[in-house]
Amino acid sequence: MSSLTEKDRPIVRLLLNTGTCPRCIFRFCCVGSQTPYKRPYKDLMKELKEFLKNNPEKEDTVCFEVADPPCKRIRLENTEEGPADLNQNGVLKQIALVNEENTALESSAVKVCNVCLGILQEFCEVDFVKKLCQKVKSADYQFTSFVFSVSLPPQLSVRERAAWLLVKQEMGKLGLSLAKDDIVQLKEAYKWIIHPQLSEELGVPADGKSLFEVSVVFAHPETDEECHFLATACPDCFKPAKNKQSVFTRMAVIKALEKIKEEDFCKHFPCPPTSPKNFCVALEIQCNNGAVFVAGRYNKYSRNLPQTPWIIDGERKLESSVEELISEHLMAEFKADSFNFSSSGREDVDVRTLGNGRPFAIELVNPRRIHFTAEEMKGLQQTINNSSDKIQVRDLQLVTRSAIGHMKEGEEEKTKTYSALVWIDKAIQKEDIAFLDDLKELKLDQKTPLRVLHRRPLAVRHRIIHTMKSEYIDEHHFRLHLKTQAGTYIKEFVHGDFGRTKPNIGSLLNRTADILELDVESVDVDWPPTLDN
Repeated sequence: MSSLTEKDRPIVRLLLNTGTCPRCIFRFCCVGSQTPYKRPYKDLMKELKEFLKNNPEKEDTVCFEVADPPCKRIRLENTEEGPADLNQNGVLKQIALVNEENTALESSAVKVCNVCLGILQEFCEVDFVKKLCQKVKSADYQFTSFVFSVSLPPQLSVRERAAWLLVKQEMGKLGLSLAKDDIVQLKEAYKWIIHPQLSEELGVPADGKSLFEVSVVFAHPETDEECHFLATACPDCFKPAKNKQSVFTRMAVIKALEKIKEEDFCKHFPCPPTSPKNFCVALEIQCNNGAVFVAGRYNKYSRNLPQTPWIIDGERKLESSVEELISEHLMAEFKADSFNFSSSGREDVDVRTLGNGRPFAIELVNPRRIHFTAEEMKGLQQTINNSSDKIQVRDLQLVTRSAIGHMKEGEEEKTKTYSALVWIDKAIQKEDIAFLDDLKELKLDQKTPLRVLHRRPLAVRHRIIHTMKSEYIDEHHFRLHLKTQAGTYIKEFVHGDFGRTKPNIGSLLNRTADILELDVESVDVDWPPTLDN
């Protein structure tokens, strides 16, 4: 076996006879080539036996300690050991492994591996790979590559530590050493074996940067409690968390294993680890596609439509929202699990958004469909627009996550244009409001409006009205066109909000003013790119 050398012989013999599978033996022999791991399990077992039989020195025995009763095929030698040689149960057994034609090695082929608990055995076979791929195909995702992830039972880290201590002790007798980090990681070895099989079955390559993830969660109920002694030895490593069902997470266990002394570990856990009766189970097989982002601009023509669902104390106030009217069609076409809506600012429920509309972006979470042509996006836009007379969308397009940042960049430095219908209590003439047209870069101090104080912190915000243009209607009404800094509270600028916004239209005219209607005429954010619709 070209991957193993003479110095590996005692390790192979030791691990094979304690119930470790061939692939885990390769890991502990630091075999970094992927090829041996991919060979059929039966071939590996046969080759390991041949490797041991071809021992030039024809050693008859190798001695090691075990905590469990020996296998029937193992012959006990009469030995005399002192108290220092006692194991955690107070008994040390010196076991001689017999290298005859029919040895204990035969049983290793059918045992559940005492280190990987069957991950590198049953779950590398064709039957499991086909089951895995069938699950992926039935989920009906669009993908051109995949990334494969594995969640392993935390007790595997404990068993691996026990096996490492055993091997380290054996190598120490030979004047050799084995660093823990030199062992090939179980996940890495498993992916070496699985990736080519999955790629062939699914017809796409494995790619660590792929947005399509196939994940398997393994569990081994039989040995679930094997981590529990660590909580007593290292209580600081196991802190309850709201989003965790158990404190015995893989990271917590690894942290505890780094902290516990080797001698304390050996007092609580057998080295070598015992052989379990059952294989691991694949608890979950899941697929997940990375989020897709859709952007565009929307117009809102209704004065009775909130941007997002209007729910107060659990009670819905209005039947729909801009967010829902757009997202329901995107959710259906992309077959996504959920969505997140964002926009460049927001308008009140009674405010219309006209002109080129307000930029928005929607994150579609775990979409089954991800490929859309420009024509298909145009058709989807038309479907949204035909579904309601309350909104319209334009420039609907697929964008990247990073591109959404353009919508928020320098948001407060951007400008917005409004049209407000103003009512005045005392009669006015056209010349009474003409001076408003001459005011430029008017600075405002705006305390958080009373109407939003329940959801915004109390603060004084400094805003600027860049320009105003008045349009006289009658003695008590005029229309005011404003170009302002983004984030300006226009309603409060008109009526003053009981003096919380200074100056305001009422104070400038020395009258009582109120706002009857407000429209957003433009949001000056140059994003997303304009399309030829």
